[in-house]
Amino acid sequence: MEIKRDDLAGGEVIRLLEEHLTDMYATSPAESVHALDVDALKDPTITFYSCWQNGELLGCAALRELNANHVELKSMRTATNARNLGVASTLLKHLLSVATERGYKKISLETGSMDFFKPARALYKNFGFEYCGPFGDYQLDENSRFMMRNV
Repeated sequence: MEIKRDDLAGGEVIRLLEEHLTDMYATSPAESVHALDVDALKDPTITFYSCWQNGELLGCAALRELNANHVELKSMRTATNARNLGVASTLLKHLLSVATERGYKKISLETGSMDFFKPARALYKNFGFEYCGPFGDYQLDENSRFMMRNV
């Protein structure tokens, strides 16, 4: 698998992100959806990555800098045809490595509380993330689970 910094210009990546947003709105109340669209992911505080193998898009993820010591994991998504191949673990390892290289001390994330998000929460727990309260601009929300770990 090859992970590369992505400029969000490719149609495959845009379609994967649209699929991600569709699932988020189908699973969570609109006021509890914190997934970002393509334009929002182009913010200069965000670094977006895509994961490829043999020219096929397998997944994506992003890091958003909250401050000099704290980064947030955003837009973690595995393509439907690439599920259970280790894509999410590979992306997460890469993001943790990038966070370490950049000198961040903490990485946080928000995910859903519904059963749909259970595999994601299990993945994050396996990588040492622990539940915490809201961070950044997030508010307490019964539909959200907040997690963090030191880098």
